[in-house]
Amino acid sequence: MGLPCVPEAFPTILKTWSISIKCCGELVLLGKVCHSALVKRTLENPLFKDLSPATIIVKSIQTWNNCLALIDSPSSFA
Repeated sequence: MGLPCVPEAFPTILKTWSISIKCCGELVLLGKVCHSALVKRTLENPLFKDLSPATIIVKSIQTWNNCLALIDSPSSFA
């Protein structure tokens, strides 16, 4: 994932859906395993100890599924 997409993708997992088609594409290219590893590392980081692990996991799954659907959609490249 390119550096410009990291600050866009990371808050999407922690807060709200706001990731671009370009960065969704990069996230999907990165792969599910890397996405899951990023979430796991986030949960281990003391900076995020006040956040609910269950919420982060749910949002990460939503982000992955939304990006996958967006990238798989023929209209996303029209």
